[in-house]
This record gives sequence, structure tokens and C-alpha cells, in this order.
Amino acid sequence: MTPDPWTRLRMATRARIGLGRCGDGLPTTALLDFQLAHARARDAVHASFDPALVEAGLEGRPAIRVRSRAADRATYLQRPDLGRLLAAEDEGKLSPGPCDVAFVIADGLSAAAVHAHAANTVNAVLERLPGWSVAPVVIVSQGRVAIGDPIGQRLGAAMVAVLIGERPGLTSADSLGVYLSWAPRPGLVDAERNCLSNIRPPDGLNYATAADKLAWLMTEARRLKLTGVGLKDDATPLLAGGP
Repeated sequence: MTPDPWTRLRMATRARIGLGRCGDGLPTTALLDFQLAHARARDAVHASFDPALVEAGLEGRPAIRVRSRAADRATYLQRPDLGRLLAAEDEGKLSPGPCDVAFVIADGLSAAAVHAHAANTVNAVLERLPGWSVAPVVIVSQGRVAIGDPIGQRLGAAMVAVLIGERPGLTSADSLGVYLSWAPRPGLVDAERNCLSNIRPPDGLNYATAADKLAWLMTEARRLKLTGVGLKDDATPLLAGGP
């Protein structure tokens, strides 16, 4: 048998490299691997979200469950605008602060990512923010990133951190992202946010590294009173251990 020169390189990455070919197509193994990854990505997008599972992982911290105006998953996927708006009947659940920060956990496009990583990330970040006033964690079903803006405003939060399931890729169906916005209010644009992406140990950022980075960004945002393109990530690289 001829040794495969790509074997050692594949051990260093989950990217699809050196797939080879069989005639004009892929070898059977590579094709089956691709189809499996595609199925997992589709399942992540359509999977049901369980807010109770997330709340149970918050170690007893106060939490509030709300919904967006997207009534079901099909509507959520077809009408992104509704996923950015808080359901009218849930607005009364949010009492104004003021507070330093509000954490919003939304299912986004991967409930699997939120189930696996959101609570652990919030817990790790809060350990690094002694003395901060924190609103109850808001858990949103059928939510997009921008739904954090009206939620943060209603809670009287100086900033909002939205933890959300990212769009699945063919090697990452469970990737969590965090979007940080200063002075949350409807109408903010992406240039006014900072994003921390690919939280998914062991293949992406681990919780300690993500929490270190997010705590640094939040501290700088509070000092400068801004987020987005004006807040540069020039922190000294951190080599955080742990999960």
C-alpha cells in the first residue's frame, strides 16, 4: 500500500484537506464524511432549544425566559427581523436596573452550541468581574443577535453581552459566539459591537480563554464607554488553562 502523505497533516486540523479523488468524484469515505457533517449542520439549525437546560447550568443565578416575535422555527429562519424583536407579551418580564452588564443567551442558529457552552461561558466570565452589578440572565428562544439591544435597554444595562449559537459549518456545528454592545438600544449596527467567536472546547476557544478575553473587552468598554470599531483588541495574549 502507498502511504498517504496527508495523514500527519490531518492530525493537526479538522479542515478537509487532501481528500483525493475517485475518477471525477470524491472517494467514498470523503463523500460520506461530508454528508455526515452536512447533516449535523442542518440538525443544529433545526434542533429544538431547551431553555431549562441552559438555566440549570447557571449555578443558581437568576434567569428570565423570553421569546422573540418569531412564533416558530420556520418563521425564525425566514424572517430574521422577527428574531431581533422581543415578544410583546414578554416585555413586562424585564425590570429596569440600572446595572453594569446584562447577559443574554439566545439559541441563534445552533441550539447545540448554546446547550453545551453558554452557561459555562457565563459562569467563567462572572468569576472575572468582581464588584460588577449584573442583571438576571435572559434566555431567549428564537433570538438573533440584535434582540439583546431592546433587552439591555429595558434592563437599564450599561452594556449587553449576547451569547448565541453561530451558523454551523461543516466542521463546527456547535460553535458559540458572544456579541458585546455598549449602551444597548434598538438601531445599533454591527460596527458598534465586538464579537468573540468559536467558543467550543476542545476544538475552539476554551471557557477560560474566552472568559479572559471577554472580561478584558468589557472592562475596556466600560472605561472608554464604547464598543465596536473604536474598541481595539490589543490585550496581551493570554494563555489560559483549564476547560
